[in-house]
Parts: sequence; structure tokens; C-alpha cells
Amino acid sequence: MNVFLQNLIPLIIALIGAMIWLAFNALILVYCERKFAGHIQRRPGPFEVGPHGILQPLIDGVKLMGKQLVRPDNADPVLYWLAPILSMLPVLLLYMPIPYGPVLTGMEVNLGLLLILAFSSFNGLAVILAGWASNNKWGVLGAARAVSQTVAYEIPLLLTVLTISFMTGTLNLTEITALQAGHIGHWFIWKQPLAFLVFLIAMFGETNRAPFDLAEAESELTAGFHTEYSSMGFGLFFMAEYGYMVVMCSLCTVLFLGGFHGPIPGVEGWWWMLAKTYGLLFVMIWARWTFPRVRFDQLLNINWKWLLPLATFNLLATALIIKL
Repeated sequence: MNVFLQNLIPLIIALIGAMIWLAFNALILVYCERKFAGHIQRRPGPFEVGPHGILQPLIDGVKLMGKQLVRPDNADPVLYWLAPILSMLPVLLLYMPIPYGPVLTGMEVNLGLLLILAFSSFNGLAVILAGWASNNKWGVLGAARAVSQTVAYEIPLLLTVLTISFMTGTLNLTEITALQAGHIGHWFIWKQPLAFLVFLIAMFGETNRAPFDLAEAESELTAGFHTEYSSMGFGLFFMAEYGYMVVMCSLCTVLFLGGFHGPIPGVEGWWWMLAKTYGLLFVMIWARWTFPRVRFDQLLNINWKWLLPLATFNLLATALIIKL
């Protein structure tokens, strides 16, 4: 077997694993989101289908796939159908460099951190294409708002990631995880609490989650950039959003919470990574059903007046301390 096939086969296996992981997360998160909404806001709907509402995600999926795929008149046919695919496909690559266990990494990449930041930007391109190609003014306005929000929150997110990279001297996520081995005191959240806080808030803005879900403000933009999408056209955007949530929470776990390492020496495994990642996901779901949505000017002010200066100060302070 030549070298090309030796590298290609593990990559294909990793991509299939990423697809299964993405589909599994979509089902689990839909169920959790509905159950959380039901309990927090006393909504009876999520408890009706199956025992304690356990069949609700399945019914949602069947309903979504059963709807007709339609395209508005005068919409660009190529760009219109390309947008949801372009939103979905990069998510699979984002899972590749994340170490979920000691030997559970899809693809070892020295520039794994850079790869995640680069490919996550494709979502902004997909949003622009969806809004522009829909031939709908609400779609264009929603796309403009979503992209301005995503670009704004990417900057403090990038600065906090650079802080960890400066400290560790590497962009390899496996090496960053290894440097936090041992006990809970080695986790970078204690060395970089400000970076963790900024990353956490920017993560909400980057994934368009409440209270920063202005891109889909129903009362102003009907459904934002995907107003004209139905059936699995909308479904792919929906799955991509959950996919990006899992990627961001996994990245936060690797950078600040020790990755797959447990809080005491010698205890490690994929279950720690899963527990920490899902802990962060539950915080995101809880925030959606608890806090009111902010205004768009407030959303941008939080970023440009607070997050960006704090992230810049933290990066410069870290660089100065390392230099000294």
C-alpha cells in the first residue's frame, strides 16, 4: 500500500466518524434544547411526543424532511443551493484536529488551531450567499447583520486564542492539551481567566446564539438570512449551527479546561472531554431560554467597547510577562 492510500484511508474514516458525531449531536441538542425550554419556560409541547418527549427530535426530523424543497422566483439557482452546503461541509473538517481522547484525534495537524479559525470563516460566506441569492430583502438584511456580527466577534476570539498560543508556543491542539495534564491547577483557565471570559462571550456572538441571536430576530427579519429556505435547505443551516456550537465548546475545553484530562492526576479519557463540552453546551442552551435578546447596537457596543479592548490588553500583558 503506497503512502497516499495510507494517509487517505484514516482521513476517510475520520470524516465518516465526524459525520456520525455531527448527526448524533444534532439529535441530542435538539432534544436538550426543547426539554430545557419546556422546563424553564413551562412549555407543555416538548413533553407530548413519546415518554417525556423523547421522540420529539425524531418527529422534528421527519417533519423537516417531509416538506417540499422550494426556490423563490428569480433567485440564483446555483448560489441558492450552494449556500446551505457550504455552511455544512466545513463543520466536518473543524472536528478533525480536536483531540477528544489520548488516541482519539481525527487528524494530527501542527496548525490545528489555525485550521479551525480559517475554516470556521466559511460560515460567513455561506450566510452572504444565502441572503443574496434568495432574492429577498429580509434575507439580504439578515445576512448583512449576521456577517457584521460574526466578523466583529471573531476579532476578540482570535486575540484570546493567540494568548494561549503565545503561552504554549504551539498551534497544535494535542500539545496544548498535553501541557494541561496533571491536576486541575494546571488548566489554563486559572492562568488566563480574562481570556476565558472573553472567549466564552465571543463564542455566543460567533455562533449567533441568544442573547446575541440578532441574525434571526423573528420580529424584525422573519428568519434572517434563511427566510426563503425550507425542508433540508433550512435543515442544513440548522445542523451547521449546532455543529459550530459543538466545535466552539470543544475548542474552549481544549484551550482552558484541560481537554480530556481529569481534575486529579492519572484520570483522563474521552468522557472528561465529553462532560466538559456538554457542560458548556448546556450553559449556552440555558442562556437562550433565560436572558432576553439585546439590541443590535448593544451587541456591537459590547464587542467594540469591552471585549476587544479587554482581549487586546490581555494579549499585550501576556506577551510582556513572557518577554520578561
